[in-house]
Amino acid sequence: MTDLIEGARGLGVELDATQCAKLLLHLDLLDDWNTRMNLTAIRERPAQVTKHILDSLTMVPWLRGRRVADIGSGAGFPGIPLAIVVPGVHFVLVESIGKKCRFLEHVRDTLALNNVEVAQARAEAYQPSVRFDTVIARAVGQLADLVKNAGGLVAGGGRLLAMKGRYPTDELAKGFSGWKVVAVHKLHVPGLDEERHLVELAHSHEKV
Repeated sequence: MTDLIEGARGLGVELDATQCAKLLLHLDLLDDWNTRMNLTAIRERPAQVTKHILDSLTMVPWLRGRRVADIGSGAGFPGIPLAIVVPGVHFVLVESIGKKCRFLEHVRDTLALNNVEVAQARAEAYQPSVRFDTVIARAVGQLADLVKNAGGLVAGGGRLLAMKGRYPTDELAKGFSGWKVVAVHKLHVPGLDEERHLVELAHSHEKV
């Protein structure tokens, strides 16, 4: 737990005891369900803390507004950790695979996360009643495909945030119709030597 608390502090996030317990319980549930279905290849707890939880929490400063969608949420990263540490924001975890949705619902219910909703849908087919201030995606293919499939979920003035490893030079060179790159932020995950970047996109007609 010390690594989690210190790591989060390194990201400017102060965790209380309840938040720590919920973040670690998410990993416990992940380990349990992982014996029956493949949710993660990362099995060691220190690596899970670094590569799942702390990696997710690097997103906290970039969240805008009160409605956030996590596209291709999978095992709930980054959506679940963000929902735990930013309880005033409503998160919708968009996941197309039914088994993974059931896991996400189980985590939500076990952790009593009233600000989390699970939507079983592909991003391009998902039609929410209200669009989102921030749409985030972690390890979801090419930027061009993300813009095409999830761009329609972003409200006016909102942001599309793509988590990447290395600086995506080739992807950025292609450009995106109707969208512009606001910035590419270099992220530092405490305890991780690998590169991490966050691509921040906005509707091309908007001032930033």
